[in-house]
Amino acid sequence: MSTQLPHPTLVAPANPAHALRLAARTATHTSPTAGYAPGHIQANLLVLPSAYANDFRLLCLRNPVPCPLLAISASTGSATSVTPNHLFSTPFDIRTDIPRYNIYNAGKLVESSITDLKSHWTNDHVAFLIGCSFSFEGALEAAGLPPRHVVKKCNVSMYKTTLPLCPAGVFTDGTFVVSMRPYKKEDVERVRDITRPFREMHGEPIAWGWEGAKRLGIEDVSKPDFGDAVEAVVMAAGDKIKGNVLAHEPGHMMILDVREEEWFGRTAKREGRL
Repeated sequence: MSTQLPHPTLVAPANPAHALRLAARTATHTSPTAGYAPGHIQANLLVLPSAYANDFRLLCLRNPVPCPLLAISASTGSATSVTPNHLFSTPFDIRTDIPRYNIYNAGKLVESSITDLKSHWTNDHVAFLIGCSFSFEGALEAAGLPPRHVVKKCNVSMYKTTLPLCPAGVFTDGTFVVSMRPYKKEDVERVRDITRPFREMHGEPIAWGWEGAKRLGIEDVSKPDFGDAVEAVVMAAGDKIKGNVLAHEPGHMMILDVREEEWFGRTAKREGRL
């Protein structure tokens, strides 16, 4: 009798977002996702023990600009289904489909740049997908305003600020973390107009210019912090959370099947504008 194992089934990608997720799953794509699958929505990831899920959901509802909640695990422990379910039209796995992940415990980074969460995921985990500003970069590029980090194929600059979040449950003392895209002064209003419709992906800039950076408590834009808004929240409550907190590595996002036009169409219908 043959002892040969069957060949694994090959999966043909259905769209650019699905293709990148498959590449992340096999660790053939391990770099930041900015500039990839243009037109598709990208999302930050935060995974918490279920005991803290309600507090974090409330935090997102109270802070819709820095923490715009797109979806949550359909059930505790599920890594392959979220609600609402229209974000994905092809199979996905939160544990494998992001290029790189970080692991935190007691508010401290304990593992970084790992390529999957399979050995860390438990049946008690709940995943949150949070809107990401990478989602509007395709619109900026189409308008002739490509972000510098996309042009240079590097990660976006991110900074901790002193701007407080509205607290919820164990999540107290959190502050905004912002990403920075340098533009000429005369282009600022165009950038604001282009990014404003992307409310659930952080939307338009909250500050600009040297004075804007100063108001946010950023002392030196040449020295970015390696973090994003979700991770800042984790660090602010980290000593109160028992168990591992899982997240994407900054700049390495989950790319969704839903496209910008679909997203805005659904949003307009929900708000009664269609």
